[in-house]
Amino acid sequence: MSSPVRYRVLHETRYDYGSPVSLSQQQLHLSPRILDCQQIEEQRIEVTPPPSWRRDGQDAFGNPVSWIFFNAPHQTLLLRSIMTVAVLPRLPSAEDITDSLPWEEVRDRLAYDSAEPQPIDLEAARFLFESPHVRIKHELAAYAADCFAPETPILVGAQALMAKIFREFTFDPEATTVSTPVLEVLENKRGVCQDFAHLMIACLRALGLSARYVSGYLLTRPPPGKPRLVGADASHAWVAVYAPGSAGDWVDFDPTNNLLPDTEHITIAFGRDFSDISPLRGIILGGGGAEPEVAVTVVPLDEEELPPELELPPDPAAAD
Repeated sequence: MSSPVRYRVLHETRYDYGSPVSLSQQQLHLSPRILDCQQIEEQRIEVTPPPSWRRDGQDAFGNPVSWIFFNAPHQTLLLRSIMTVAVLPRLPSAEDITDSLPWEEVRDRLAYDSAEPQPIDLEAARFLFESPHVRIKHELAAYAADCFAPETPILVGAQALMAKIFREFTFDPEATTVSTPVLEVLENKRGVCQDFAHLMIACLRALGLSARYVSGYLLTRPPPGKPRLVGADASHAWVAVYAPGSAGDWVDFDPTNNLLPDTEHITIAFGRDFSDISPLRGIILGGGGAEPEVAVTVVPLDEEELPPELELPPDPAAAD
């Protein structure tokens, strides 16, 4: 069995509101999932100022989630999520891809009929329909059609669609916002990882296939001879495709980079689309509507010296 790759990850989000916020309630998706290919060694979320109330649990998709509430005025909010994660190899073999079920068979298993569905298909059906950021339109099915010829293995088709998006779309952070419709992304062929994930998911669902949105982190490497800059990384998004019987039934695809995620992708959460698993989402009363400052650092523990900012201080809760 291959050894895991261990990472220290720091994700900091800071709000300077400009004017006092009197009440605030937030939902945090900042804790990583425990998966067969991913083990969590340490994880902590530090909140400044301390919230008046906090509860940790799971959302409807089984993702770790924290809810925090403030009833005292504050003008800044700092969230500091720090974790040590071990990621195991998870690449499907060439045989897993070419021997996956024909895509029509998977589509038919997910389609409604009078037969009693298999529990695994029923679970996957949650990722079959439209969601706030994912539309199901004939234009999307038409865009993906050449990747899914009759009897094409589902993972072969998904890999071809991933490569097509990578080849035909331009990464452009200025082209879209979080609310840009997926059909506009298809028309303009520009966007960021979130857009490409939503587009690929929309194409798959338009064909009657289940696909889910995955959020997490991707290791980036500094130029040769240059040190890693703390805070220079970013959150990432990719896609998981339902392929029953293949490599754990769900297989990940990264259309932004045209690769199948392996040990350099760290999973935080998955849902129908970004709206289900936004890192920070909530409501505030007051404030000036400032945009957050976000800084992410991903360091492989076995390759590099750990910057002081990523050292884990003693857990104050452990002393209680």
